[in-house]
Amino acid sequence: MNGNPQVQEVASMIDHSVLQPTTTDADVVEASKVALRWNVASMCVKPYAVAMTSELLRGSAVRTCTVIGFPHGAHHARIKLEESRQALADGATELDMVVNIGKVLQGDWTYVAAEIKTLQDLCFGGNAILKVIFENDYLPTPGLKIRLTNICRDLGVAFVKTSTGYGYVKQANGLFLARGATLDDCKLMVDNAGPRMKVKAAGGIRTLSDLLAFKAIGVSRIGATATDSILSELAGSTSSSR
Repeated sequence: MNGNPQVQEVASMIDHSVLQPTTTDADVVEASKVALRWNVASMCVKPYAVAMTSELLRGSAVRTCTVIGFPHGAHHARIKLEESRQALADGATELDMVVNIGKVLQGDWTYVAAEIKTLQDLCFGGNAILKVIFENDYLPTPGLKIRLTNICRDLGVAFVKTSTGYGYVKQANGLFLARGATLDDCKLMVDNAGPRMKVKAAGGIRTLSDLLAFKAIGVSRIGATATDSILSELAGSTSSSR
């Protein structure tokens, strides 16, 4: 844990993400060392690794986070609920759930709100928090993002989140790329979140300057894989300025 208050302030914003398809148990162990070294907000892992991660983080302030319906949000609502129950039983205290993107695009707000409410109720009863992932890469208009933000705010969700980091969209050159978090999207979400709900930016935030730009517009959490390099840069810059 770093004793520098500026470093700790930024570290407390970070969900250290360990969600790559190729992640092994050994990778989870190494990632936990990074999370504990910096005392980040949480370590976000794939569902199978929740129990392992909870044990690795035991006794620390770093929370165990996992993803639900990841990465495309297309799981049946009952499966998302069962996945969430298992995650809580395994020790997760934060759930990042992907909305059903197709239902959002077709404007089936009754379905979308009901699915979110089911998991929000579960988290509320289980002393956990819910973050709802929009996957903004797939949402073509600001109106869809605003409507989702409003639904989550009214349901008492803790966080709305921009992206999974895996929302690949086919480009004109035929390549599939994920844009991830953008300042414009996050500003829109912050402006509509109300006084209690917070915003998490994830996807493509790899440098200290990236993180600070999102922090400056009111983002409260950052999903990052480059946690060690971001915080090492900050620790180095703050120590050299003394």
